[in-house]
Amino acid sequence: MRVVVIGGTGHIGTFLVPRLLALGCDVVSVSRQQREPYQHFPSWKAARQVNIDRSAAEAAGEFGQVIVALKPDVVIDLICFTPESSRQLTEALRGQIQHFLHCGTIWVHGHSTEVPTQESVARRPFGAYGTAKAAIEQDLLHAARQQNFPATVLHPGHIVGPGWVPLNPAGHFNPEVFTALARGEELSLPNLGLETVHHVHADDVAQGFERALTHWNSAVGEAFHLVSPAALTLRGYAEAVSRWFGHEANLSFLPFAAWRAGVAEKDAQATWEHISRSPNCSIGKARQALEYAPRYSSLEAVQTSLAALIAQGVVTP
Repeated sequence: MRVVVIGGTGHIGTFLVPRLLALGCDVVSVSRQQREPYQHFPSWKAARQVNIDRSAAEAAGEFGQVIVALKPDVVIDLICFTPESSRQLTEALRGQIQHFLHCGTIWVHGHSTEVPTQESVARRPFGAYGTAKAAIEQDLLHAARQQNFPATVLHPGHIVGPGWVPLNPAGHFNPEVFTALARGEELSLPNLGLETVHHVHADDVAQGFERALTHWNSAVGEAFHLVSPAALTLRGYAEAVSRWFGHEANLSFLPFAAWRAGVAEKDAQATWEHISRSPNCSIGKARQALEYAPRYSSLEAVQTSLAALIAQGVVTP
């Protein structure tokens, strides 16, 4: 079975390609430029790498046909962000493939009402990213359920793993937050630190895609959350990180409007994007239908990223 992975050298593809190769798949990794995956896996050399500039190919109206020309049985799209992009690809793939897997996001939900959030709840996204991803999901599930297009949508949480900076306990991506916690310095959190974030290790996301592929009958026409077993509050997250370094957290709290005045605007905006949604998602459906079994808790997933950041000198205890 030939599997084409669009965006194969990114966070998810780094771990997904070796899993597909282990299944015996013929893997073609498509990316804009030749680059190494985030982690070294010896098996990666068995994958074929093809360089395609998606934006340019889409502008020419050719991207879907370029993918069809690779003769895939399965297409996994990890880097589609607009309905127009999705439609161009899926129209070309109709009648050509056995399975199409799209990488969505838990931000399709907007803010939560009941937690943990189930896949079945009505979508109320806000912001360009979540709104576009929700529109893509709607298109694909309609095509699967009404037009026999074999689509599955998988929604990761905040992806973490060695090679990049994880979403931190202040709700943004500045690694100085981890340095402050490691040194026992005071860290200010917005509000009471009770908003939530929901991480997932990149390999657990890859596992979810693998399970969707091997559970075709249960996966087609459905959407699934791919997150760790439990979300974290910002406060609990900060306290756990501090304990990793042998002390209790030194935390203070401010209403968000006052808190944002003390951080860089980029960081404040990222925090607002996360706490305004405060995701807390269920994996019950994926557990039952796909036998999804994440290896890492949220904290364990973050630890893998943090250990790498310390080794690189990005975080300095």
